[in-house]
Amino acid sequence: MVLPVPAILRPLVAGATLLALSAATPAAEKGEVFLDKLNLPEGFKVEVYARDVPNARHMALGDRGTLFVGSRHAGKVYAISDDDGDHKADRVRVIADGLKQPTGVAFREGDLYVSAVTSILRLDDIESRLDNPPAPVTISEQFPDKHHGWKYIAFGPDGWLYVPIGAPCNICDEAGYANIQRLKIEGDRVVATETWAEGVRNTVGFAWHPQTRELWFTDNGRDLLGDDIPPCELNRAAKAGMHFGFPYCHGGDILDPEFGEGKSCSAYVPPVQKLGPHVAPLGVKFYTGSQFPTEYQNRLLIAEHGSWNRSEKIGYRVMQVTLNEKGEATSYEPFIDGWLQGQESWGRPVDLLVMPDGAVLVSDDYAGVIYRVSYRG
Repeated sequence: MVLPVPAILRPLVAGATLLALSAATPAAEKGEVFLDKLNLPEGFKVEVYARDVPNARHMALGDRGTLFVGSRHAGKVYAISDDDGDHKADRVRVIADGLKQPTGVAFREGDLYVSAVTSILRLDDIESRLDNPPAPVTISEQFPDKHHGWKYIAFGPDGWLYVPIGAPCNICDEAGYANIQRLKIEGDRVVATETWAEGVRNTVGFAWHPQTRELWFTDNGRDLLGDDIPPCELNRAAKAGMHFGFPYCHGGDILDPEFGEGKSCSAYVPPVQKLGPHVAPLGVKFYTGSQFPTEYQNRLLIAEHGSWNRSEKIGYRVMQVTLNEKGEATSYEPFIDGWLQGQESWGRPVDLLVMPDGAVLVSDDYAGVIYRVSYRG
């Protein structure tokens, strides 16, 4: 069992972890791809959509079919084009470089929004300017430069931009962190900011239910409590102001040994589905296409990046969660696995994107590729 780290040592542990991740990045960008090792349900096929996309993280699709991809360690934003429509990328362009962890990308009304830790940037009319991209316009610089500062971003059905602020630690209680914000943007500035959800340690993926329009998000559980606790989470934030427990309660029923004293888990919103412990769930999408069998309609797909804080690795897979008519989870099972072979991984899924033809793209920041998953029947 891994014992909790004393408070005085936590900054050293966090720093060592970040150094280890940074040191692993160059090798990760050169990873080989072994499609034959991936396991999918019968009738499904996985192919490489795009190669040479170092540290590929979150994805967004432009109106003209351009795939935009952010990165974390590479500092780049990519634009990927399938010019001949054969479902394979023909060109990978770098449209922004030298940014600080530009993980998140969101496309709206011809413009690409990019998260860069402290800032939200915008590349105007980008699909008309791929060969000569504009300098980014700074929309906001209101976010802290702290641990868990990289951000997934997305526009909600309400037209607001949703932006998480991760906890600046493994476990701590600091005001202004561990939440999901939403920004109302008019022109080149933010005219309103609201807190949508609290008690969210570090969400790196969210989506809106296609029918109810409720916000669903993944959350990465705390580390250093042992191999099997706490679970990571799939949550539903149906309205503003809900609190999901961090740092007091984890997984809906586990009081934190340091911050849980005097608290009750019943005071917080439990997860819709407990995910595996330390699996690092990132991107999440509802399947809304028409290519997959009908039972996949509105099913949740979750990219689990994979564990580091376990004696035996888990995750490194895409999971699927089936919901009933009440929005309750009825199953949690693999959709794609095989990136983890024994205790060695050759890929790490990050984000998912449902394409207009119903196929699903999956980004992999370890192998530096984008996969395309289709159904052959």
